Amino acid sequence: MSYPGNPHMPTIEDTEAVASEYIRAIDAGASLVHHHGVHHLEDRIQPDGRRLSSVDFSGWKDLTDRIRDARHPIIQFGIASARLPEKIHLMQLKPDMMSYAFNVHDEYFRPDPAFAANEMYSLHPRDELAEFSQAAQRYGVKPEIECFYTGAFWNLEFIRRQGLLDDPVWATLFLGWPGGAWTPPTVDSLVYLVHHLPPAVNWNLSVMDPRTQWNLLPVAIALGGHVRVGWEDNPYLPNGSWARSNAELVENVVAMARAMGREIASPSEARGIVGLPQNGE
Repeated sequence: MSYPGNPHMPTIEDTEAVASEYIRAIDAGASLVHHHGVHHLEDRIQPDGRRLSSVDFSGWKDLTDRIRDARHPIIQFGIASARLPEKIHLMQLKPDMMSYAFNVHDEYFRPDPAFAANEMYSLHPRDELAEFSQAAQRYGVKPEIECFYTGAFWNLEFIRRQGLLDDPVWATLFLGWPGGAWTPPTVDSLVYLVHHLPPAVNWNLSVMDPRTQWNLLPVAIALGGHVRVGWEDNPYLPNGSWARSNAELVENVVAMARAMGREIASPSEARGIVGLPQNGE
């Protein structure tokens, strides 16, 4: 959806090919799989004032099963842009984690003018955030708190004070994502966000900007954070060429981290960092 011109990307319905991409990325060193199942973006703003994505539950299950049957990473359901009832329905598939934006959704994806823009709009009121967090506790799913600016931190603390988020909280900081929730992809932005993070929050960085991503990831690593790469965020290698697979992106960030003296966490070690039980517990 974010880079529709990527010539190497399989179609979203081809769950076998998409699962193979994730499996190669795990083998390259990824410990957490953030996937969007099978979903389709609505073509216009709906009567509820939102333009989001609809979920294909059976396709989502098929992709999840294919990854789990082959490897045992942390499974994090993405698609924070789905409506709450569909998100709660997906919890029945027992992911380890699930994403939810703790700020407004306002995104505009058009890196290639040859393709029409993909846009998403939605408010996420605090009563909705509370309902999501309650459901996540009920199903044993750890939230991934999506933070596009510091207002998400305020909401995070508001929900945590109600006893609805378990420590450590896991947050993703988003820089360079185009649209009305944009925060510039700069070192100053990253340091500012990290400096203002609430206590007991472990964080990782997502950068949707091919020009700056590979400069910002080592800063996140040096600051003690964690990093996310993949075709959703940036499908280009440091030299500007297309990554032929997500695994190539993972390989580059693995080499970068090791060169800086930070070893890559195994899925088991990553569970401890995120605050998840080990498999079978």
